[in-house]
Amino acid sequence: MATGPRIVAELGRPETAEETADRKAAASRAYRQSKTFRNLVAALLVTMAVVAVVYFGVPRGSLPEPEEADVAAAAQSASASLGRTLLVPSVPSDWRANSARLEGSMWRVIYAPPSGYVRVAQGIDADATWPAKVLGGFAPTGSVTIDSIVWDEYTIPAAARTDTVSYAISTKAGPDTVLIYGATDAATAAVAATGVTSQILTLREEKQ
Repeated sequence: MATGPRIVAELGRPETAEETADRKAAASRAYRQSKTFRNLVAALLVTMAVVAVVYFGVPRGSLPEPEEADVAAAAQSASASLGRTLLVPSVPSDWRANSARLEGSMWRVIYAPPSGYVRVAQGIDADATWPAKVLGGFAPTGSVTIDSIVWDEYTIPAAARTDTVSYAISTKAGPDTVLIYGATDAATAAVAATGVTSQILTLREEKQ
């Protein structure tokens, strides 16, 4: 039995051909948008799954510490190229040598004691003004005697620091100048100074 055109309740009458076409187009558009949204959600879930696999599947751990510097070997190599004797500090076993290298006309060893850090620097043919240049212009605030050697002493106030250097001592070693400085105190610097006493005396004797 044939039926007439569908009566739309909202209209109270049968749809016109144009209204039918508009309704079908709207339904088709809504379907496509819904499908696109579902595809987007599915793609997002897949991406999150891949990230989770990478994050949880890749083994992680703390990075290994860099190898400790071999101060004696580095000094021997640099000395050969310069034809000069370079300092090899004798320090406590719990002081880690982070770096030992020639930087221009300066031989510098950086140690990490239990607290802070200490740099032992040897300025090759450096005059008495060299420490102040390294320390950013600071002049000695006094002097201290360590193992019969008189050192100029630099106490740098926190408000005047351009880096973490808080204390330093310097002395002549033949034609060179030795500067011990860093984020440290007088007692720790004195340990480093004691570790180069005999070498400084040797350099002074060689100059005579």
